Amino acid sequence: MRGSGLQRILPHMALEDLDDRLRAAAFAYLDNLRQRQGDHASYKDLEAFEFEGRRISLIQRMRGIRVVSGFEAALSILTTYRARPEDRPYEDREGPDGYLRYKWRGTDPAAYDNVALRRAMERGKPLAWFFGVATGTYVPVYPVWLVEEEHDEHEFVVALTPDMREQWLSETVFNPVDLALRRQYAQTVVRQRLHQRVFRERVLMAYAAQCALCRLRHPELLDAAHIKEDSEGGEPVVPNGVAMCAIHHRAFDAQVLGIRPDYVIQVRSDVLAETDGPTLQHALQGLHGGALVVPRQKASRPDPTLLEERYERFRLAG
Repeated sequence: MRGSGLQRILPHMALEDLDDRLRAAAFAYLDNLRQRQGDHASYKDLEAFEFEGRRISLIQRMRGIRVVSGFEAALSILTTYRARPEDRPYEDREGPDGYLRYKWRGTDPAAYDNVALRRAMERGKPLAWFFGVATGTYVPVYPVWLVEEEHDEHEFVVALTPDMREQWLSETVFNPVDLALRRQYAQTVVRQRLHQRVFRERVLMAYAAQCALCRLRHPELLDAAHIKEDSEGGEPVVPNGVAMCAIHHRAFDAQVLGIRPDYVIQVRSDVLAETDGPTLQHALQGLHGGALVVPRQKASRPDPTLLEERYERFRLAG
């Protein structure tokens, strides 16, 4: 089963059926990966996929658009990891309507990869989108659909759910209120399905998958706590996050504990005065005055300005 030979042997409908089976098998493989190891996959994981006896990498080495030999429509897209987002070769972004955009490869609409993306859009094919969270590590978001091409901007519009896809493709004329609601819905989906997942993985990797307060090392029990909440304009970037176990995340959000800008942990005075058994003593009171465990890379450490703002709210709480 090789490239041009496959196209010569199979009629169009049979090739389309094979394409659909390939995508279904790829998504099932990603489901299995997620069940086994959480919300991230390594480059090696994505190269190890097999389909009907053939090894087919789900990711394209040195390129962001994966087109399997012998197929016409792209299978996956990739957003490269960079420590600084401004260093990425392409700027994948959120549009004014709340939908994400994915850039062409280069500026030639007839380029092979761009044609393959167009074929996926025209045929309504679902793709996987791999977001880099560290070198060689990705958060898979799937299935996603390309719903429109913006030629002047050299990019495609991406829907992350079937509902987003249907809304975009609807021929209904929306009034300003409907458009605002559609944008709000799209932004909510993007935040939940993408930003929060990517944010969590990047924060946990920066903190070596341990709670920054108690050093618990069970990733399934860890969260990425926002210092400044996204509802308040906080960005999903590592300096706005701290890896915390569930109990300390809840305590942080409830102003039971705070973190000073110099990374010293403080517990609220009334909680320090309580007497209520070993959980309170060791899980909360014992943290008072201790130092937060911070990432080795200075650029990944909590932003002192954000901590100062958050700490002032903790101080006013008592």
